[in-house]
Amino acid sequence: MKLRKAGIATISVLALALTATACGDGGKKDKGGSGSDSSGGSKSIKIGIKYDQPGIGQKAPDGSFAGFDVDVATFVAKELGYSEDQIEFVETPSADRETALKRGDVEFIAASYSINDERDKLVDFAGPYLLAHQDLLVASDSDIKEGTDLNGKKLCSVSGSTSAQNVKKEIAPKAQLKELSTYSECLEGLAGGSIDALTTDDSILAGYASQEQYKGKFKLAGLKLSNENYGIGVKDGNTALKDKINTALEKMVADGAWQKAVDDNFGPAGYKNEPAPKIGNIVK
Repeated sequence: MKLRKAGIATISVLALALTATACGDGGKKDKGGSGSDSSGGSKSIKIGIKYDQPGIGQKAPDGSFAGFDVDVATFVAKELGYSEDQIEFVETPSADRETALKRGDVEFIAASYSINDERDKLVDFAGPYLLAHQDLLVASDSDIKEGTDLNGKKLCSVSGSTSAQNVKKEIAPKAQLKELSTYSECLEGLAGGSIDALTTDDSILAGYASQEQYKGKFKLAGLKLSNENYGIGVKDGNTALKDKINTALEKMVADGAWQKAVDDNFGPAGYKNEPAPKIGNIVK
């Protein structure tokens, strides 16, 4: 009889232990990040950004990151339940963005990622979180005020970009197009007087012009030559994450953090930003 009672007691203890273990697992928060462990929790989240765009996404020599997209991505990650030390930023060049999401290399991408019909077939987009425009960056004392003023002037952009080609084709056919390897090279030419204007998205131009060595030397022409709706890319079909990111973006705008990020990253170039776009409102 004593043996039987001991057996019952042992079984009871085991049952209680199993119940407690089950309750403990159920209380863990599954963040759903790319660093998820076997128990369903998550240690980190990988986010795709640019490493070489001042004001947008840039990696400093000390390994730190700065830029508008970095601020947006950090805010979103925190709303998803991650602390800053749990965020791992991954360099995601433009040509590799869709592939990186498909492979699962990153959980989401915030990298001056303009929403368009072709990309929308391959990934899902949260946002938009910024409405940018193709524009011109010129010297602060330049008399270029409209696109046609570029006729006979030297216009710079990076090799393979459609921005300068569009200006030359649609607005200033007599512009002298110069294509260089990087925007930084174009900017150096603009500072030295060998280039009259640089063209790409106004947010990117503002980021470059906001660098300490260039403050006060350049201005945006404010021509709004195109509409670029920046979105946060997630893997195609991941509507749950997309919805969570949209909620985070709405909160970022509502509490003033979005405007602060705009002012901090683009303000020195006199960037006149559009109001924060409404989620799902794509301006054609």
